[in-house]
Amino acid sequence: MRRHSARTTSTATTTHPDGVHAYAAVMHIDLVALIVDDYDPAIEFFTGVLGFDLVEDSPSLTTDGRPKRWVVVRPPRAQTGLLLARADGERQAAAVGDQAAGRVGFFLRVDDFDAAYSTMTQAGVTFVREPRTEPYGRVAVFLDIAGNRWDLLDTRTPG
Repeated sequence: MRRHSARTTSTATTTHPDGVHAYAAVMHIDLVALIVDDYDPAIEFFTGVLGFDLVEDSPSLTTDGRPKRWVVVRPPRAQTGLLLARADGERQAAAVGDQAAGRVGFFLRVDDFDAAYSTMTQAGVTFVREPRTEPYGRVAVFLDIAGNRWDLLDTRTPG
């Protein structure tokens, strides 16, 4: 059973000449929340090991007024970033490292696969699947600091 949480009405969308409906002429995913145990080790992993940029680290408050941080990391020159969200409560703590239910849920595409793989291996990143070639390019599966599975992908397709 497929559930949709948003209702679509003809007044909420724009029809483009090709017949595609969209909420805006330009649209992209800005952030994806990644639940982590703690902010600082996650920041160190994503910036120090993977080479992401720390875009923001600001004090914030939970909906009930407790302190938290708004932490955003992003690969260099990328539009989409990760909101590193510290687990708040038992339910969120249970999701740390299992956000995609054991599947690969995140995909990091790099322009120099061999260099990225070597650097990550030397930095102690755990690879659960060694590099292999698929029709869409070279890929290896690694774990982030929380235990989530990621594909490391080559930007160049085989040819």
